[in-house]
Amino acid sequence: MNTTLEVEVCILGAGPVGATLAAALAAGGVRAAVIDAAPLPPMEMPDFDGRAYAIALTSKRLLDAAGVWDRLPEAPCPILGIRVADGRPGEPASPLSLHFDHAEVGEDPFGWMVEARGLRVALNARLPLLPELSVFAPATATVTRGPDGALVRLSTGQEIRARLVVGAEGRNSVLRREAGIPAARLDYHCMGIVGAVAHEKPHNSIALEQFLPHGPFAQLPMNGIAGHPHVSAIVWTERTAIARRCLALDDAAYARQIQARLGEHLGRVTPIGRRWSYPLTAMHVARYTAERMALVGDAAHGIHPIAGQGLNLGFRDVAALAELVIEAVNAGEDPGGAAVLARYQAARRPDGLLMLGATHVLERLFSSSLPPVRIARRLGIAAVDRMPRLKRFFAARAMGLGGATGLLAGQPMVRGAGAD
Repeated sequence: MNTTLEVEVCILGAGPVGATLAAALAAGGVRAAVIDAAPLPPMEMPDFDGRAYAIALTSKRLLDAAGVWDRLPEAPCPILGIRVADGRPGEPASPLSLHFDHAEVGEDPFGWMVEARGLRVALNARLPLLPELSVFAPATATVTRGPDGALVRLSTGQEIRARLVVGAEGRNSVLRREAGIPAARLDYHCMGIVGAVAHEKPHNSIALEQFLPHGPFAQLPMNGIAGHPHVSAIVWTERTAIARRCLALDDAAYARQIQARLGEHLGRVTPIGRRWSYPLTAMHVARYTAERMALVGDAAHGIHPIAGQGLNLGFRDVAALAELVIEAVNAGEDPGGAAVLARYQAARRPDGLLMLGATHVLERLFSSSLPPVRIARRLGIAAVDRMPRLKRFFAARAMGLGGATGLLAGQPMVRGAGAD
């Protein structure tokens, strides 16, 4: 007969956002459980597959505080500079470009490129070392919420009682749907293509954001792998019909399409790893909370990848919720009560709306091929490049700075974060 496990917080979903929240809470002394329908080790996918995350400085601080960063299997590749340019496929980028150097803001890089498999390895290494955390994977859950807490029944027969349940299951969150929380959606009628390329010349830790008529094309510096010393990730937005045709090409033709968008500054490119694709939509929920429930990450919002901030936005949810729950537990306050949930909603929903609006405006501005608009944005890019204060402001935003507090600012909000 299984006994009922009592925890403060039960998290549904052990992807990067849910697992990091579990680690941050448990490292802070909060009894927590995390549940996922998939077994965790297979998520690591030990062979190189081309997927990577751009981790902003503030997200790195959160992963540090959760005890995850030091367990990455290899040092991630820093992003030391960003070049922003406007162009068209097959044409040289406009000479009116914008260059960001991390040294203009401080000593820290803008961010780091972390392989998806590397982050999963680090999370899987960290979670078992936390005595306050229980992991159930693979398992599915049925949740019943009430005024005094939530009862979570697992497919394994285990029962968990929690004061707060968190939905971190992604855009199709069952917990959100069962709570009746509506979500507004916007279809961009485009696809995102994600993968990696090897190239002849070194990237020198410089990223490129090339704005093209059908959407942005980003080249992001990565560490080399066996047989390929120079490697970059690509994130490529394209109209759905064109994207499907490109994905169906053989490697040589696919490489030519990438080269036409990337340019010649890295020499000849060779696709490596898998090709990944997904439809581009934006989504934002009407509220981040319900009775005894909070939403984090893609369960709460989805934004256009034009700024590369989707995962970092989810990590900001994690930092805010972890701080509020740890503070509540330490003060003897109910971590799933209405007051804590109201503070979380106030802390996170405005930021989510701001990022949604900003990325949507950028997508509309930079996807326009009208000559007057193209000329105006190229002049605007060149003007920003000559305004040091404005450049520093944008650079700080790219790093996730500007109003960061607690875990995001590197404050020791989590007790024993570096310990096993």
